[in-house]
Amino acid sequence: MEMLSGAEMVVRALEDQGVEHIFGYPGGSVLDIYDALFENSKIEHVLVRHEQGAVHMADGYTRATGKVGTVLVTSGPGATNCITGIATAYMDSIPMVVLSGQVPTNYIGDDAFQETDMIGISRPIVKHSFLCKKATDIPLAIKKAYYIAATGRPGPVVVDLPKDVQNPKEKHPYAYPSSVEMRSYNPTGIGHKGQIKKAMKALADAKRPVMYVGGGAVTAEASALVIQLAELFNLPVTNTLMGLGSMPGTHKQFVGMLGMHGTYEANKTMHNSDLILAVGARFDDRVTNNVAKFCPHATIVHVDVDPTSISKTIKAHIPIVGSADTVLAQMLETIRDLGLKTDSQAMSDWWAQIEQWRARHCLRYEKSDKYIKPQQVIETMYRITKGEAMVSSDVGQHQMFAALYYPFDKPRQWINSGGLGTMGFGLPAAMGAKLARPEAISVCVTGDGSIQMNIQELSTCMQYNIPVKIISMNNNALGMVKQWQKMFYEGRQSHSYMDSLPDFVKLAEAYGHVGIRVTDPAELEAAMEQCFSLTDKLVFMDIQIDPEEHVYPMQIKTGAMDEMWLSKTERT
Repeated sequence: MEMLSGAEMVVRALEDQGVEHIFGYPGGSVLDIYDALFENSKIEHVLVRHEQGAVHMADGYTRATGKVGTVLVTSGPGATNCITGIATAYMDSIPMVVLSGQVPTNYIGDDAFQETDMIGISRPIVKHSFLCKKATDIPLAIKKAYYIAATGRPGPVVVDLPKDVQNPKEKHPYAYPSSVEMRSYNPTGIGHKGQIKKAMKALADAKRPVMYVGGGAVTAEASALVIQLAELFNLPVTNTLMGLGSMPGTHKQFVGMLGMHGTYEANKTMHNSDLILAVGARFDDRVTNNVAKFCPHATIVHVDVDPTSISKTIKAHIPIVGSADTVLAQMLETIRDLGLKTDSQAMSDWWAQIEQWRARHCLRYEKSDKYIKPQQVIETMYRITKGEAMVSSDVGQHQMFAALYYPFDKPRQWINSGGLGTMGFGLPAAMGAKLARPEAISVCVTGDGSIQMNIQELSTCMQYNIPVKIISMNNNALGMVKQWQKMFYEGRQSHSYMDSLPDFVKLAEAYGHVGIRVTDPAELEAAMEQCFSLTDKLVFMDIQIDPEEHVYPMQIKTGAMDEMWLSKTERT
């Protein structure tokens, strides 16, 4: 049997797991692992400039491909710098393995140099965690980590590796498990046949059904089945922020994103439906608004791989536990076996009503000769990229404009921090996506506040030649904070203006990249054409937008789903 040190076991286990990229930052407690990596040529390591950037890069890598991302950091501050990124992945059910160094086992609990209890700190925001107390624990812990991260409801897993466990002078027999069995962990994949039969009969009998699809459908690679079921029963489909792309944004049956900044037609369709088929969505607060007023006439069919998500917020009348792809396939088979059909007249009437809501054109906006509108920026980007870009976003107004004005026709095109709302996510996530899919266009849509959270990763882009495009909508403010202050705090702008911004063009150039500033609406198209024509370079577009533009539609707080602001002066 091959004899390896603990550090060598870590690297060999990652190879045997099929890991191709690691995002990390070295430090004392993981130098033995880095030394083992130095001898290895199979895994590409990306040296980030901050550990939070490493986790977001691994996150973007995963969202773009479905492959489990991998992070390697040192103990203490290296590990704690990962916490925001781990929480981001946890909230959005993104599979990831974070390997963190730890002080030697005999020092644990003594407040040794660069010691933190990574297992304890991360416990609320991981699926599981392992502390390897012996080198021989490493292969099985890593195998289990990737298995747990990727199965059931996916999520991040931490593997904590004490310094002495990695000792390069001590060799141990190495064998990587071909599979794992965990008696206490058996996620359900196949839906209950009786519940599926009941759900499909109810769907066929419904007069005003709607399909509400979330990020779980993207994770399960269930997009083709979503389209198939929607077309078979002529269902209107709405997506959550995380589910965008699971139903093509240009499909005639897609009514848009729903929720807090959802379209008028999506929220009206949901509110007035008599049956909601929810697939891989969790009825979070950014969708439901006031739960007491949520869709009062609807029977709820809730499909989710995580049983704890069902009836957590909104009571499900027909709960179905299972993976979205498997359950949707079972539903289609049940429809065929039972010969189920919808009421064609009722569906015709339902679509006639939906078309009336669509005719409101809730995403219309007034253009200006003086200011570039943020909606224009996204529409221009969509035209020039022909709708084929991977779009990573930061968090704020620009995130909502991107979600509403860039129709995503494929899953894994839209990469954003939905649950945690992490500013600083966009750039490293776009970098991870580009490394995962180098042939694709990778764009970071950001704002002047968010981009400064992890702007140091421009250095990483130069070192590894990662030619992402940064579309920064600059309004000299924290735009969404400012909007809320204007709407709900009588206009008091408390610390939401950015009065000392850097020259982003010079800053990009200082890192060795291309910077373009745009202030005139007439110059936007040509400038963006130039940006995307430079395929081998990172381009930072600093676009000065209308500082007073708000994101609409917007649900009215404590109201029903369909109670919305449609503009600064108009509400439903």
